[in-house]
Amino acid sequence: MKNKVDYSLYLVTNSYNKTNEEFLKIVEESILGGVTIVQIREKAIPTKDFYNLAIDVKKITDNYDVPLIVNDRVDVAISIDADGVHVGQSDLPANVVKTIIGDDKILGVSAATIETAQKAEKDGADYIGAGAIYPTETKESTCITMDYLKKIVDNLNIPVVAIGGLNKDNIDKTLIKTGIKGISVVSAIMNSDNPKIASELLKKKF
Repeated sequence: MKNKVDYSLYLVTNSYNKTNEEFLKIVEESILGGVTIVQIREKAIPTKDFYNLAIDVKKITDNYDVPLIVNDRVDVAISIDADGVHVGQSDLPANVVKTIIGDDKILGVSAATIETAQKAEKDGADYIGAGAIYPTETKESTCITMDYLKKIVDNLNIPVVAIGGLNKDNIDKTLIKTGIKGISVVSAIMNSDNPKIASELLKKKF
């Protein structure tokens, strides 16, 4: 699966203010609408709850043959046999994570500069999450320009996924022409009244 990953519509989860049933339904509906890869990112819940929720998410992603990435928590990723791990610049170093999870698993790294993106690639990253493109509610980040995003893409040999504040109204030709391989969204799907239709619209725009 690793070499055939479709990063085009990358869902990052946020279970805040949702029951587990509601949360899991959103994940499944989003996949039915076109989400191609899911990252479970739940910073605010205890480890055991995160583990149990990740197991339930994996049942859904496995059913639809969609890769599941675990944010930050290498231990949880290994314990549920997730498809990969995504880390930021303040998490475990990418080369350390790569050693732990091995070459068969996907490693994603968040990067906002050419230098950090290149280092991540050198350290074994399979893709880069570059941004933030726009301000976001889920993470405080300095935004980067479209021109700079294109420079990141042009300086790497691995796929780049744009992250940060993306929705159906701000995905335009300028963004797509940077050469990114996908768009990463949280609120645009997780807080939508109809996750399936929201996913369909996002997929169509990209």
